[in-house]
Amino acid sequence: MECLDFLRELNIWSVMLRLTVAMAFGGLIGMERGKKRRAAGFRTYMLVCLGAALTVLLSQYEYGMLTGAWAETAREVGIRTDVSRFGAQVINGIGFLGAGTIIVTGRQEVKGLTTAAGLWASACMGLAIGAGFYECVVLAFLLIFLSIRLLPYLENFVVENARNMNIYVEFESLDDVGEIIGRIKAQDVQIYEVDIDHGREEKLRNPSAVFSIRLNHKQMHTQVLAAISELETVRTIDEI
Repeated sequence: MECLDFLRELNIWSVMLRLTVAMAFGGLIGMERGKKRRAAGFRTYMLVCLGAALTVLLSQYEYGMLTGAWAETAREVGIRTDVSRFGAQVINGIGFLGAGTIIVTGRQEVKGLTTAAGLWASACMGLAIGAGFYECVVLAFLLIFLSIRLLPYLENFVVENARNMNIYVEFESLDDVGEIIGRIKAQDVQIYEVDIDHGREEKLRNPSAVFSIRLNHKQMHTQVLAAISELETVRTIDEI
C-alpha cells in the first residue's frame, strides 16, 4: 500500500499516528477486560501498549541517527552495538519496581496494576528523553498523563454501567452460602463464578466469598447489593 509509505517513515505524523493507534487499541482491549472486572483494565492495557510502541519508535530513531547524523562519530568511537537492545535492559529492570506496587487485598482484589503500568510507560518515555527524541516525548507525555489523570472518569462510567460485577460478601458461616446464592439468583442475575474463603478461626475472621455475576437487565448495582445486605447472616458486603 504505497499510500501508507509516508506513515511508515519516521516523521512527526507517523509518530503521532502510531502512538494514538497504540493508545486506542490498547484501551479498547482494556475496556473489554474492565467490563468483566479483571485486575488489568482500561488504563493498564492502554499504558502498556503505549509504552511498547514508544520503545519501538525509540529503537528506530536511534538506528536512524547512528546510520545518519551520528554515523561519523559512531565510526570514530567504534560503536557496533545493536541499539534495539538498549531499551530491553531498562524494561526488564523496571519490572521489579512495578511488581512491588502490586498487592492482593484480603478481599481478593488486585491493587496497583495501573501504577505498575504507569511506571513501565514512564521508563520507556525516559529512554526517549535520553535519546533526544523530543517530538515523541511530548506526545507520549500528554497521552500518558491523559490516561492516568482524566480517563479514570470514563473508566468508572463504563464499569458502573457494565452488566458484570464482582460482589465481596462476609457472612457468619459456610452454611449461609446457599442462602446468599438464592438471594442473588432471585434478582434475576446469572452467577458464573464463586470464590470462597473459609476464614480463620484463630484470627476471628468470618468466612467470605467473591461472587462474579452478570446482570440480565440494566438493574442498578446498588439494588443487587441492597437485596443481599438484607440477609441477617451477612456481615460485610461490597462491590469490588
